[in-house]
Amino acid sequence: MSLNKQNNFKKNTIKNFYQAKLISIKIHQNAPGSFYCGCKIIWKQKKGIPNLYSCGYKIRKNKNRAIRIEWEHVVPAWQFGHKKKCWKTGGRKKCTANQRYKYIESDLHNLQPAIGEINGDRSNFIYGELNNKTSLYGRCNMKIDFQKKIAEPPERARGAIARTYFYMSKKYNIILSQNEKKIFKIWNKNFPVTKWECEREKLIFKIQGNHNNYIYKQCYKQ
Repeated sequence: MSLNKQNNFKKNTIKNFYQAKLISIKIHQNAPGSFYCGCKIIWKQKKGIPNLYSCGYKIRKNKNRAIRIEWEHVVPAWQFGHKKKCWKTGGRKKCTANQRYKYIESDLHNLQPAIGEINGDRSNFIYGELNNKTSLYGRCNMKIDFQKKIAEPPERARGAIARTYFYMSKKYNIILSQNEKKIFKIWNKNFPVTKWECEREKLIFKIQGNHNNYIYKQCYKQ
């Protein structure tokens, strides 16, 4: 399938981020848990509720967001939107009328179900490793340095993060720093694709019409 046909397929199927979230709920019905922490998720129509006890999650500060599932952009909206004119004049909300931005924002390959508090705390921070930092979320080993604006994800999410960044970078010409390329290459190697990653990729392909080849090709090697 050509890139133009893939794009047209997606545009006709997914109109905006809201619709992408609704579709993502259906895709992740059998997900092994929330993206970073692995909490079991109870799906109720248009919302997901994490079982915080199932993964030993400790609420850091924001209870309202900690008790709900939100859709995390692995590659944050800021990274693919902040250079656009709409963003410069009115931030993310202003870009909702920009077709190119909406297209990237609603890419299902980049959306993961995360505990809302983690989603908010991670913000648009880059991923990295914080060797001397401890987790603020109980047994969920998510580390965030708010001063350095760096988030270190648990090992369970690192491979998927790397493969998502490679996919988004290639598809949308998102520039990665040399440090990002280095760390994601290591994560991709050290944390190979899981059975769920392959299943999720297949489900997204059926709806969106394009593969994340950094996952897809590895699935056939298993």
